[in-house]
This record gives sequence, structure tokens and C-alpha cells, in this order.
Amino acid sequence: MKTSALLRSLLAVALCAPVLALPVAQAATVDVAGVKLEDRASLAGSPLVLNGAGVRYKAVFKVYAAGLYLGQKADTPEAVMAMPGPKRIAITMLRDIDSAELGKLFSRGMEDNMDRTAFSKLIPGVLRMSQVFTDHKNLKEGDNFLIDWVPGTGTVLTIKGKVEGEPFKEPEFFNALMRIWLGPKPADWMLKDALLGKAKK
Repeated sequence: MKTSALLRSLLAVALCAPVLALPVAQAATVDVAGVKLEDRASLAGSPLVLNGAGVRYKAVFKVYAAGLYLGQKADTPEAVMAMPGPKRIAITMLRDIDSAELGKLFSRGMEDNMDRTAFSKLIPGVLRMSQVFTDHKNLKEGDNFLIDWVPGTGTVLTIKGKVEGEPFKEPEFFNALMRIWLGPKPADWMLKDALLGKAKK
């Protein structure tokens, strides 16, 4: 009887051990200016990996931390734009900012990285996005938002955990947003390299 009880105890320990170890293996994070970014995410049922992450600077000031999530690693803007499946850019503020001004900067960043004809087709969406940021008035240090591309749905904007309005249906809208950071005239060249996994050590 004692032998049977011992075997049952050992079996219970063996069965439980992998379960206890599992969360530790899944809990990898990347520290970006004090912001903890998970190295993996899930969007629309698809697994994503953190392609790269960095800080947006304005002069010498840190404005926000950003992370780019893709289905698989990519190190060129063209590969990012062409990649099928869900994609995400996650942004966390590192200082308080007028969100209406941020919306204007995003709009300008899209316009600066597109030809005029292509940009003109996106103007209704750009105006709606700008209004979303204007309605928030301020984004404070620690606030975050997500820009998600979900195939078949569109671009979904989530600010401080709340989905803002209907998705932006135009397939080109998400790539136009990505060009703010990855285009020929990016908001921050160092951040562009960081998002593409080319940050200098």
C-alpha cells in the first residue's frame, strides 16, 4: 500500500511540473524606455511576434514607445507592407501630449509618405482618425493605443482599451499609417530601424 501511495505521489508531481513551468516560458517581455512589451501577441486568432520596438524622439524628448507585431519577422518596409495576415503597431506614451496635435502629426506623416493622388483617396478616413484623437483631447504618460490590421475587417484603432468607431475599410489605410514610421520620410529614422529589428546595440 505504501509503495502504491508513493507512486501516485510521484506521478502527480510529474504531471503537474510541466504546467507549473509553462507560464514562465511564455512570459518574455522587452523593456523599451520602461515600457514592457510582450514578445508575442495574438490578433484575430493569429499568433504575432514582436518584429522590433523603439522610442519616438522629438528633439531630445521621448514621446512614445512603439512596437511592431507581425506574423513573422521582416526587415524591410516592403516586406512589412506585403506580408499577409494580421499586423499590429502598439504605442505607449512616454509623456503627456495634446492628442489632437498627435492626430495632425499622423495625418501629415501619411501625406508626406504618399503621392498626392493616393493620399486624396484616403482623406475621409484620415479626417475621421484625426477626429478620434481630437475627441480624446489629451493622452497622458502611460496611456496606450493599438493600430491593428485585421484581414476582412480593416484597420481597427483601440485607444486606452476602447475600440474607436468602425474599422477603416480601405486596405491601403493601414499601410499608409505604417509609412508614418517605415516610409521614405519616417517620423524618426532611429525608430524606423528599431521597428525593422535593426536597432544598434
